[in-house]
Amino acid sequence: MTKQSNPQPRHLNELALLRLAQIIGNPKANPPIPALIPVGRTTFLNGVKSGKYPKPLKLGARSVAWRSADIFNYLESIGG
Repeated sequence: MTKQSNPQPRHLNELALLRLAQIIGNPKANPPIPALIPVGRTTFLNGVKSGKYPKPLKLGARSVAWRSADIFNYLESIGG
């Protein structure tokens, strides 16, 4: 039996949009949100600016989200 590596949670699809807390996690949420990319907020946002992490979509004047496909493609590219 072969083991398939699929970092994508079953409840998300390629068209889903992820907010920052869904990417970096939030242990204080009820229930806690596990991190897909376990880094701090500032580290992640600096990585977005530098091009290390995917760029977000602008949803409004003060609202952004990331395509789940972009995040999971990044995770696959680093072997996550």
